[in-house]
Amino acid sequence: MADLTQTVARYVAAHEGPDAVSATPIRGVSIMCSTQERMPFRHIYKPSLCVVVQGAKKIELEDQTFDYAAGTALVVSVELPGYGSVVQASRAEPFLGMTIEFDIGLMRDVLEQMAKPPRPAGERLGVFVEQLSEPVKDCIDRLVRLFDSPEAVPVLYPSIMRELYYWLLTGPNGREICKIAHGDSHTQRIADAIYLMRQHIARPLSIEDMASAARMGVSSFHQHFKMLTSMTPLQYHKQLRLLEARRLMVAEAANVTSAAFHVGYESPSQFSREYARLFGQAPKRDAMALKSLGATL
Repeated sequence: MADLTQTVARYVAAHEGPDAVSATPIRGVSIMCSTQERMPFRHIYKPSLCVVVQGAKKIELEDQTFDYAAGTALVVSVELPGYGSVVQASRAEPFLGMTIEFDIGLMRDVLEQMAKPPRPAGERLGVFVEQLSEPVKDCIDRLVRLFDSPEAVPVLYPSIMRELYYWLLTGPNGREICKIAHGDSHTQRIADAIYLMRQHIARPLSIEDMASAARMGVSSFHQHFKMLTSMTPLQYHKQLRLLEARRLMVAEAANVTSAAFHVGYESPSQFSREYARLFGQAPKRDAMALKSLGATL
């Protein structure tokens, strides 16, 4: 990991500096740097490979906790609300992490071309920690080196990602990872229901609407959804709405009332109660605190 650590550290120093989440020339790839440990912060984890280059991080999803450090990555198979905290960082050795969002179509293409594709494993929570193999580290290192050659990204990025997906799919967790791209897996069906929730974030959705989007019966949908996300579909939809309202207040300077209405709340007081229950303080105070910290949502 030494070469990768140096490459990422150089990019951060040249472009963003410490204590920032930085976009890169590659869409869907970002870098995080922190010179200090950070308290849990709730947001949505997209289907992605969340790599720790240096330091350590912890993710809390409802009743489960995942710790991962340098040389490992968190694999997220469906969009999941959770708390992330940096648990090992200092000025001498800052936390360095990368998030590589999965291109589901490209991963599916790789899966279909494999002579012996992995068979999807049984259902479990849609997140786990992966020990990075040397071939995977090599792909990530070459991906990072593209940051300083943006003109090469359209040519080289797809082939690097195809190779990355191949090594992930043939690795020890290949049967879990293939569910991300397997068109008829329960993981992908639940992802279709989550897409419906996002598209209609301000509209009340019944469990029947969600189950229909997932092409499942209500009972089966409820069971598989909770297994993958550790929460019920209605709890998940509520958290999506509150997280979107938080983003509107922090990133777009919306006031509490307009943010509440935008995500489908008819009563600002009900919105404030549910917001405080999830985030620990009133909407206005929470948004002001996040802005003062320079948070990006």
